[in-house]
Amino acid sequence: MSRDPEAAAPSDPATAPSGPTTPSALPLPGLGALRDLAALDRRIADCRACPRLVEWREEVAREKRAAFADRTYWGRPVPGFGPDDAALLLVGLAPAAHGGNRTGRMFTGDRSGDVLYRALYDVGLASQPTSVAVGDGLELHGVRVTAPVHCAPPANRPTPGERDMCRAWLVRELRLLRPTLRAVAVLGAFGWQAALPALAEAGWTVPRPRPAFGHGARVSLRDGEGGDDLTVFGCFHVSQRNTFTGRLTPAMLRQVLRAAAGAAGLTTVGDGPGERP
Repeated sequence: MSRDPEAAAPSDPATAPSGPTTPSALPLPGLGALRDLAALDRRIADCRACPRLVEWREEVAREKRAAFADRTYWGRPVPGFGPDDAALLLVGLAPAAHGGNRTGRMFTGDRSGDVLYRALYDVGLASQPTSVAVGDGLELHGVRVTAPVHCAPPANRPTPGERDMCRAWLVRELRLLRPTLRAVAVLGAFGWQAALPALAEAGWTVPRPRPAFGHGARVSLRDGEGGDDLTVFGCFHVSQRNTFTGRLTPAMLRQVLRAAAGAAGLTTVGDGPGERP
């Protein structure tokens, strides 16, 4: 009998704590000493820096949604997901209350993730078209998925202060990915506004005035430390509001993913009869 991957509790990257929880101050202490993404993920999962977000994510994890009453919620900050030598980074907004906050993995267990991972699979960047739980066998090919805010926020709206508090995590993630990272695809205006300052802090030169967000936007950033340049792409967020209304179609999403993958040097597959229209 096959095992239901959703029946198990989310795996915990913080089972080996790296030290005290994060204090409410920037810059976050000790991040420069983190030499790999696994260590960074453990630190992220320990963070309690934003009281409003801590209270909300834990309240959701206790009360649960009726459909998931028998599930164990993660209820903590959600680290990035994907290989540590990714050439392409996808930047979203924040975990969903009953998605990533429940499963412990970015864009997993909700409608937005259904759209995103299906598109990644369609273009050959994911091993399967669904993402339901940690341990479901999903692997990403050359792609890592992250967010500028790692905790589920009330009404899906982090405050500017919460965004800025979380920036140090993204900056360190970018620095750890620097040897292989060649492109970034940003989902939504909030992610765009958060990603550009983080990219600047991580060593890439962002034009002034900062480029405006738009679906299909494409900006080349020079590496201020002498490495490879980086291409940043804009894409409407895979929110239900955008996908249900047709503002973002699967074809539009696949087009951005292919363009970003091409800039990253990744191979994709073409449209086929099995893909969504």
